[in-house]
Amino acid sequence: MEQAQAAAKPNKVVAFISTTRQFLTDVRAEMSKVTWPTKPELTDASRRVIIMTLVLGSAIGILDFLLQKVFFDGVAALAR
Repeated sequence: MEQAQAAAKPNKVVAFISTTRQFLTDVRAEMSKVTWPTKPELTDASRRVIIMTLVLGSAIGILDFLLQKVFFDGVAALAR
């Protein structure tokens, strides 16, 4: 009876190797379906991201400065 259970239960190392091999096979199959951007597309997208980051960072910085002036200096002036 113990031999039947042992035969039905695969070795953990063998199972790990089998699942890892299947995973890597699946990864290779999925990576072959990927459409990679060309160098000009990648350069254009990178420029857009950098520009938008600078614009949004500047806008948030200006808004922070203005709100700081209004809330700290303005409220302090009203309390005097």
